[in-house]
Amino acid sequence: MNKIRIITFFVFLGSFAAAYQIGSLSTVSDEEANMFMKEFEELVLDIDAFGIFTHNLTLALPMFIPGFGVGWGLFSAWSTGFAFASIAVTAPQIGEIPPLSILFLSPFGLMELAAYSLGISRSFILIRAVIKKIDLIKFLKPTLIEIGIVTGLLLAGGYLEFYMIELAQKEGLLDMPGF
Repeated sequence: MNKIRIITFFVFLGSFAAAYQIGSLSTVSDEEANMFMKEFEELVLDIDAFGIFTHNLTLALPMFIPGFGVGWGLFSAWSTGFAFASIAVTAPQIGEIPPLSILFLSPFGLMELAAYSLGISRSFILIRAVIKKIDLIKFLKPTLIEIGIVTGLLLAGGYLEFYMIELAQKEGLLDMPGF
């Protein structure tokens, strides 16, 4: 069972990264990008580390819902990539950054990627058990443990992301709208 768990985790890690990359390659018009940036600026105007954490947790928890979580997680990945594409239209210096490097080279990106992959892969495992008519009680403890791990990863990631944003602002590296 552990081997299957590890394999599903990495399959959905790759699936999440692929969906994110596809979203980041989207063609975004100036009008769409400006609308997105207006909404984004309102969202992050007064956000702090705990706000980043709660936002990410509200995205992650539905990923544990059997079956639905797979679709939700991959849609979230795509829409995050689309957000990257939108930001790149309004801030061309962001467009020079390979989108996957944010996921794989930033500590908070890795934490979020691991957390979301845990949720999506658990959703798959649970829907598979439902289809095979396996008693879900035996999945309760591992699912609760993984929800705890995801919460811890996203809490640490939210504080780290906020710290890195503040540091970049102090250094003058982020002078785009919304930051």
